[in-house]
Amino acid sequence: MLRHKLFDIINAIAVAGEQRRLLAETVYDITKYGAKGDGKTDDAMSFIQAFRAGCEGKTPAKIVVPPGKFMMGEVILSGKCDAPPPLIIDIQGTILANPDPSAYSNKMWILLEHIDNVKISGGGTLNGQGANAWKYAGEANRMPVSFTFQSSSNGDISNLNFVDAMGFHSKLIDSINIKLSKMTITAPDESPNTDGIHLSNATNVEIIDSVIGTGDDCISIGTGSKNILVKNLKCGPGHGLAVGSLGKRPDELSVGNITFSSCTLTGTTNGARVKSYHKSPVLTATNIVFEDLTMNNVKNPIIIDQHYFSKTQPEQSSVKISDVHFRRIKGTTISEIAVLLNCSKKVPCSNIELADIDLKPTGEAKTVSSACESAVGIKGSGVLNPPVPKC
Repeated sequence: MLRHKLFDIINAIAVAGEQRRLLAETVYDITKYGAKGDGKTDDAMSFIQAFRAGCEGKTPAKIVVPPGKFMMGEVILSGKCDAPPPLIIDIQGTILANPDPSAYSNKMWILLEHIDNVKISGGGTLNGQGANAWKYAGEANRMPVSFTFQSSSNGDISNLNFVDAMGFHSKLIDSINIKLSKMTITAPDESPNTDGIHLSNATNVEIIDSVIGTGDDCISIGTGSKNILVKNLKCGPGHGLAVGSLGKRPDELSVGNITFSSCTLTGTTNGARVKSYHKSPVLTATNIVFEDLTMNNVKNPIIIDQHYFSKTQPEQSSVKISDVHFRRIKGTTISEIAVLLNCSKKVPCSNIELADIDLKPTGEAKTVSSACESAVGIKGSGVLNPPVPKC
């Protein structure tokens, strides 16, 4: 069902593109709106003006950031666009963030909101210049997100490079029918809270053929997200592939129908992970599949952790995790506990499948084992190294 929906999304985008080619296209180059491209002058307003001109036009519009270095502070691109869809944003050059985190009133650098049928590509780079800001980052002081796609539908984002975000590299929020492909996201492994792609209340999302290495989760799937496919992803360094964390805030929504397929993780602290906070609202996380994954020197290859940040909150998590499938996962781990199902005593995990798991120790790890707490209905099949844990 998920793949059928995603196929329909891709078809719809292709049809819109074909219809668009029948009309003349107007190019809106940001340098024609005053962008200096000297890497020092703030060219944000030129980008915004080119975008608004394209949206208000009567012919298909292409907004172009040409080759060069363009420094920009806060950029808010907000629809609705009157131009025939899809709107194209072609980023060829390098966009440099203003390195002062206080310059971003909304904790966002580039925000696209209320824009339907947009195609963003071009091979360019969004450089968050975050190295000097990371020392200020913390739970109470979140750094600006490099790219936020919010309250929009039918988006196709491809062939872009993200470097050194101050905070998260990208977020998809309150959006539907989104495809991301051929993305490259890079930050040092010591950079804090620099998740590659984070989803929140996102529906029908496909993330494929991408490379992500950061100081936090390569992919993090949060509240209200459903019908998600992540495929052919290379992850590392970072914290791995995560559903969650869930249950931090009282208004969060359930998640489900999430698949990670054909991914390779190298040198990450976690592999396939589901995580939730203590003292959470009542939620469900269900129908989650991790399949055909390769682990290279991964610390926690398979982990469900329902005690995330639990030291200050003794009350157990109320997130009900069920129907989680770990299939055909192989490789090496530096941890002796390669499979850890650490679930909530309040609402134990249920229907957990382990099938064809083959994890070998490396480094200081001499053997591999599995451990479990508060899980019921664990099913094992095929090769199982380590064996199914007993709760």
